[in-house]
Amino acid sequence: MKSSRRTQADRTAATRAALIAAGRRLFAEHGYAGVGTETLTREAGVSRGALYHQFGDKTELFAEVLADVEADVTRSLVEAVPSGDADLVAVMRRAMEMWLDACEKAEVRRIVLIDGPSVLGWVRWRAICQPHILGLIEAVLAQAVEEGALLPLPVKPLAHALLAVADEAALYVDAAPSRPEARQEMLEIVNTLVQGLITPNKP
Repeated sequence: MKSSRRTQADRTAATRAALIAAGRRLFAEHGYAGVGTETLTREAGVSRGALYHQFGDKTELFAEVLADVEADVTRSLVEAVPSGDADLVAVMRRAMEMWLDACEKAEVRRIVLIDGPSVLGWVRWRAICQPHILGLIEAVLAQAVEEGALLPLPVKPLAHALLAVADEAALYVDAAPSRPEARQEMLEIVNTLVQGLITPNKP
C-alpha cells in the first residue's frame, strides 16, 4: 500500500513538473494569451484532464509557473550577491545588476513583469512574488541594521520601497531606446539611494 501511494505521488509530481516546465517555455515565448490548453498539454505530454486535475485551469498553472520562475531568480540572487564583509552598497548594487540580468531573459520579462500583474491582478501577483525576493531584501537590510551599517529605519517598509525601485528599474530598462545606457543610469541611481541609507560614520 505504501509503495502504491509513493508511486501515485511520484506520478502526480512528474505531471505537475511537466506542466510547469511546458508553461515556462510556452508562456515565455508566446505570452499567456498566446498559449492554449491544448498546446500546453501536448508540450507537457499529458492529457487535458491532467491539467485541470492538477491546477484547475490555465490561470492557476500560470500562477505556479510565476512562482517557479520567481523562486529561481531569488536563488540566483542569493548565490551571486557578495557575502561576508561586503558593504551594503556593494551587496545592493550586485543584487540590482543580477536582477536586471535576469530580466533580460524572456521568461522573467514576460511572465514576471508583463503578464504576471495583468493575468493575476496586482494583489495576487505581489502575493506570489513578494515572499521570494522581498524576504531576501529584508534579510540583507536587517543584518545591515544589526551591524550598524544602515540607518535605524523600519526594515519591512524599506524593503517594500526598494523592491518597488527594482521592479520599476527593470521595466524602465526594458522599454528604453538604449537599454545599456538605461541600465547604467539605473545602477547609478540605486548606488545613490543606498548610499543615503548608510550610517554617517560608515564609508
